[in-house]
Amino acid sequence: MKITLNVNGAGHFVDVEPRRLLADVLRDDLGLTGTHLGCEHGVCGACTVLMGGRPVRSCLVLAVQCDGSSVRTVEGLAEPDGEPHPLQRAFSAEHALQCGFCTPGFLMAAAGALEADPGLADDPEAIAGVVGSGICRCTGYEPIRRAVVRAAREQRGTAGRAP
Repeated sequence: MKITLNVNGAGHFVDVEPRRLLADVLRDDLGLTGTHLGCEHGVCGACTVLMGGRPVRSCLVLAVQCDGSSVRTVEGLAEPDGEPHPLQRAFSAEHALQCGFCTPGFLMAAAGALEADPGLADDPEAIAGVVGSGICRCTGYEPIRRAVVRAAREQRGTAGRAP
């Protein structure tokens, strides 16, 4: 089947088999390898991308289901001029990554949450939901939580280290 995808602001026409996963199309056909495949069962969150602005596990979505959709991957998170997104800066500042395998999924889940709720820094339950949406085997979750709070504060203009 021929499908049309808008990925990170660029249009793509892709010929896919009906059973092909969005993660495979992003990685293999479009060369966007920042979308990581971990468990391939929707549990670990490493493959999280934004589809229509909402976080989805790309290992659970068939590419044909995305026909005509807008998809944003971790490669599309930074500004067009290459300036890192506030989340990317916060993850670095808070040491919220070690091996980095889970990082793209956490970044995209947090980006979707921040876009949906700019006041996220004041909602510990919502932040716990973002941080709990993926699995990290290296950092523990506290640096990731601090990074999400820091980015939320930066985006709304009250920057500072997260408590």
